[in-house]
Amino acid sequence: MEPNIAHLATLIGDNARSKMLTALMSGKALTATELAIEADITPQTASTHLSKLVKGELLIVRKQGRHKYFQLHNPQVADLIENMLNLSAAIINNDVPTGPRNKRLREARICYDHLAGNMGVMLFDALIQKGWLIDSDTILTMTNAGQQFFTDLGVDFDSLKKSSRPLCKSCLDWSERRTHLAGSLGKWILDDAINRTWAEQDLDSRAIQFSPTGLKSFCKRYAL
Repeated sequence: MEPNIAHLATLIGDNARSKMLTALMSGKALTATELAIEADITPQTASTHLSKLVKGELLIVRKQGRHKYFQLHNPQVADLIENMLNLSAAIINNDVPTGPRNKRLREARICYDHLAGNMGVMLFDALIQKGWLIDSDTILTMTNAGQQFFTDLGVDFDSLKKSSRPLCKSCLDWSERRTHLAGSLGKWILDDAINRTWAEQDLDSRAIQFSPTGLKSFCKRYAL
């Protein structure tokens, strides 16, 4: 049986479901009620839409006590949503400024589990300029110097390579129209910045907020 892209397109193409999927690009697990608010629909209607998205393997359900939380099924779904955001913004009107209107979202935000926005693009450019990554036709390769640099920072490459995800992956940024870093290394960099309290994610949006000292430390570490 051949893959049915029409079925996938139908699942994503509904306005309410597309809003739910975009909301889950924050990387957080959200309840049906929270997703109903994001989609501006009733909880009952949201439940129907969520059932379809789970059955279509775009979402997974996590249960904790009496509560159920929804997340994107995997990074591939996140990649698809981000690519569709890029494509839809380009098709609507090339003269319209790209990306979110919120300046904080444009500066730094989470893209499923890695850093995006202007900060994400600056990070990617710095890693390339330093020779730690090589970008060849959107195929990213880590150099020996890059592996040594990140090993010194505490990256456990043996652990990262056990993941089914690529270590380094280029991701076209929705607002900047340039590349930022995805993959397990991109996730590690953002997690590390948050764990060091250099940055934190907004409770109610995808924005990543760096403290003044955190921004200085982050920029120094990656030569931004």
